[in-house]
Amino acid sequence: MDAIRILGAGPAGSAAAIAALSESAAVRLFEKSTFPHHKVCGEFLSPGASRILEALGVWQDFLGLGPARICRFVLHLGPRAKRWTLPECAFGLSRYQFDRLLFDRAVRLGAEVDREPGAVQRLLRGHGGAPVVIATGRNAVAQRGNRLFGFKAHFEGPANDAVELFFFEDCYVGVSAVENGITNVCGIAPESTLRRFNFQPDELLDRWRPLRERLGPLTRSMRWLTTGPLVFSRSGYDRPQSTVYPAGDALGFVDPFTGTGMFNALLTGRMAGLAATRQAPSQAYVRQCARLLEAPFRMAALFRTALRWGWVGPLAHCIPGSWLFRLTRAAEADPLWP
Repeated sequence: MDAIRILGAGPAGSAAAIAALSESAAVRLFEKSTFPHHKVCGEFLSPGASRILEALGVWQDFLGLGPARICRFVLHLGPRAKRWTLPECAFGLSRYQFDRLLFDRAVRLGAEVDREPGAVQRLLRGHGGAPVVIATGRNAVAQRGNRLFGFKAHFEGPANDAVELFFFEDCYVGVSAVENGITNVCGIAPESTLRRFNFQPDELLDRWRPLRERLGPLTRSMRWLTTGPLVFSRSGYDRPQSTVYPAGDALGFVDPFTGTGMFNALLTGRMAGLAATRQAPSQAYVRQCARLLEAPFRMAALFRTALRWGWVGPLAHCIPGSWLFRLTRAAEADPLWP
């Protein structure tokens, strides 16, 4: 069998490589960027991620990095807040450390890394029928004038065990701890809003009193990173080629306020690596992923619609917090990809 070719060495791509290597497949991992580096991300790992990390053989190494334990959720809607305790502790770990953990594991297991310029584009055009996992990130295009951008920075100061979400002016910001007592602040805002503040998130965040008070004791320790435009979409691979397996954001980009992005990357990345190695039909793999990810995509679309029409406050306060959390989680994986 030809080597499994994996395009992209982020969490989804590295998880796919580890899974394929665990079944004694040869793996060639294509990555144009230098690892590790910081990325715009909420850096929140859902409780179920622990089971996937254990299956990938990195659970103990993950714990050795000292991830923050996140046990509470706080949803800020206007002047009021909704609080609840998570059914299981989640974790916070920076993408800098998380990406390095998975990438290093794949390399130790024998993945061949190819950084040849243009290799990813060449393989996307034609791969000769060899199994290919596409984990290159978002693939949708945003229309100018109605675009969303993400921003993120780390802060030093008092950290706690809660993930907090702040919704205001068509924006939202997540605040939660990562390793070493650092607090990650990551948000999304419309391009028009950011332009009003010259793309300076500090000025935007200072305008909202609950967020200003939350960040008051903290000091930003890195420059703001931005990314975009962001388009939330389901899979663009409804009819993939028979040996192509999209994973992570390439499979579908869910709104980050669900807190499932890193978990979905691990889940679908591992599934893609196993499916490619076992030469499972790609369409069956994509259908299975769609079933597993249906809840977070559906709830994200509903929540964003409610936010646009001003219904999110009444809706959120009527629904128990544990339900809100559970309804945005991915389903359990199918036995075909245990």
